[in-house]
Amino acid sequence: MLLNIHVKNLALIEEIEVDFFDHLNILTGETGAGKSILIGSIEAALGGKVAKDLIRQDKDYALVELTFSVDDEVTKKYLSEKDVTLDDNQIIISRKIMPNRSVCRINGETVNMGELRDIASYLIDLCSQQENVTLRSKSKQLNLLDTYAGDEAAKLLSECKEEYREYNKLKEEYDEIVANKEARLREVDFLKYGVDEIREANLKVGEDVELEKQYKRQAHAREIIESMGTVSNLISGDANVNIQSLISECIHAMSGISDIDETTKSLYDEINEIDSLVSDFSREMSSYVEDMSFDDINFKELEDRVNVINHLKSKYGNDIEMILKYADSKEAELEKMGDIEGYIKDLESKLETSKKDLESTAKALSKIRKKAAVKMGEEIKQALIELNFLQVAFEIAVNESEDISASGIDDVEFMISTNPGVTLSPVSQVASGGELSRIMLAIKTVLADADSIPTLIFDEIDTGVSGRTAQMVAEKLNEISLKHQIICITHLPQIAAMADTHFKIEKSLDEGSTKTTIDRLYDDEAVDELARLLGGAEITDTVRDNAKEMKDLAAGKKKGF
Repeated sequence: MLLNIHVKNLALIEEIEVDFFDHLNILTGETGAGKSILIGSIEAALGGKVAKDLIRQDKDYALVELTFSVDDEVTKKYLSEKDVTLDDNQIIISRKIMPNRSVCRINGETVNMGELRDIASYLIDLCSQQENVTLRSKSKQLNLLDTYAGDEAAKLLSECKEEYREYNKLKEEYDEIVANKEARLREVDFLKYGVDEIREANLKVGEDVELEKQYKRQAHAREIIESMGTVSNLISGDANVNIQSLISECIHAMSGISDIDETTKSLYDEINEIDSLVSDFSREMSSYVEDMSFDDINFKELEDRVNVINHLKSKYGNDIEMILKYADSKEAELEKMGDIEGYIKDLESKLETSKKDLESTAKALSKIRKKAAVKMGEEIKQALIELNFLQVAFEIAVNESEDISASGIDDVEFMISTNPGVTLSPVSQVASGGELSRIMLAIKTVLADADSIPTLIFDEIDTGVSGRTAQMVAEKLNEISLKHQIICITHLPQIAAMADTHFKIEKSLDEGSTKTTIDRLYDDEAVDELARLLGGAEITDTVRDNAKEMKDLAAGKKKGF
């Protein structure tokens, strides 16, 4: 339940802090005192829209903090799934509102607006005039029926939503494949051509590097042979002068002086080493030239192979390893999409099975809804009679739709007639604002056991209500408050008299600034406020006595519940 609200710098509120209690919390005050601002503060903290001008004049920000206690195990489990840790079974929701942005926090951790609203929906339900208007919506009526139908309906609804998502996913995939069948066939042909082209080349990793070396050598074979011949002739050929003969002469000339000293001996050894090196070079060169050959046919085959590999590189990768990886990946794609007709048939089968599962779940859910609708309709009718709809008829129509959705196959509509002999008509067409408030109150009464939300806030519940009807509304609020915490803003003394805890909202002028305050009323103070509601500006002893009597009568009524 809502334990505390702290509001700072919001419209007429400079700073207030209010502790709320179990059962029925009533707030009263003069028109314009700021009752709507308090509700607006709660709505803001729960993720509602906030106008920039709501920040108090000359202030940089406004702040709203709500502290809740959580006892319900379902809510605890949900919060745990959302990674919200409770401290002493409490949770604090806050929203700091600045001119161009706002920051929402849960237990000090920043959250986005969607997360805030989701979590808040488990903690509090705000029944304002705007919320009552949504009662005209068929989807809202369906949600209320599902809440009443309980756990079995909730389980089937969850299954229905999951099966609907799965069905839609398959349907989208099926429609896309059928629509793009020709394009996919062309894509298959394209991929198959590429893979076949690579596989037919029978590539080997590193082959391109070796082939490039061979090709370069073969392409320059004539040039190599001619150059090597010239060098060979200069080293040891028939030329008048060649390198080997000159070195031999040098060796002969130095042989007689090699033993004179260490220097001549070293030089003599060096020239002999040079002779050995030149001989080795000459042999290696001769062997290279002997192995060198040029065959037009072999060269053409080599050139063709190099061109094939370079062509594949230009299309599929910078080296053979990349080309082969491309082929492997495209083969995997082909395996997946190669048999399009078979894939489409498989999807058709899955789609049909998914549709049957969805229809089966939706029909089971519809059966539960229809059964619950009869009982819920009867209970709402009784609750409406107790709210002074004396000649009311009320039913919940559940009709199967041709279309299926995440919510099933049911078209749900609340039907009402408030006059004898008048045909039942949709609530959305016949109920006024005040009637909608009482209808919503009746529904909340019926849902008191099924609805796990601990705190209900009623704003403008007394619209268009007076006299005996007001008393009935008060008794219904008291009845709901036995199982839920109720926070209700009212201007009717009959409702205020029923309060377990009574607060007064006042507006005052302090040093030229208007501000709103909220104070808890005790005993005589609560009687005085009732007297004000009964008597207006002038409160006589008689009015005060009437107020006390009303309070005593309300206390007696409360004991009877």
